[in-house]
Amino acid sequence: MKNKMRIRHVVRLVVLAALVVLFESSAAAPAANDGAGLIGTTCKNTPNYKLCFNTLSSDPKASKGDLTTLALIMVDAVKSKANQTAAVISGLQPGRSKPAAAALKECDFQYKVILTTSVPEAVEALTKGDPKFAEDGVVGSASCAAACESAFTSAGKSPLTDLNKAVQDLSDVARAIIRNLL
Repeated sequence: MKNKMRIRHVVRLVVLAALVVLFESSAAAPAANDGAGLIGTTCKNTPNYKLCFNTLSSDPKASKGDLTTLALIMVDAVKSKANQTAAVISGLQPGRSKPAAAALKECDFQYKVILTTSVPEAVEALTKGDPKFAEDGVVGSASCAAACESAFTSAGKSPLTDLNKAVQDLSDVARAIIRNLL
């Protein structure tokens, strides 16, 4: 009789231990899938996984954020690169040939549009839960960077090619993330 009770007691302990292990592993699974998992999954649906992953992973808010947070981080990256490009444009303006000066003036205008209209539109739309208008904002940013690059067609080689491409690439990644919110 005592052996049967001991066996039942041991079986109960084994079952209880198995349930505890099962519960702990299932509770830990969502935490492992939260930040880096969402970043990886999101970036797989963009045209430039490496750019997306590196940009999002460099921001501490991304690991605890949702899809809207990731989109806002990427739009902020567009803004940062656009500010960098605008500063380079300002430094290049003096002493240029007429065609190059005209191209730089066009680029100055395009980057003002990005920084005063396109990016703020995207941020406001994401904040208010309207991803369609956010998409329009980042599409506008990419278009403005392309227009800047095109302005150099008659002025020779653009000194802004790499920066324009970076703004376009970041905008394209931001758009892909935002499209997941539609």
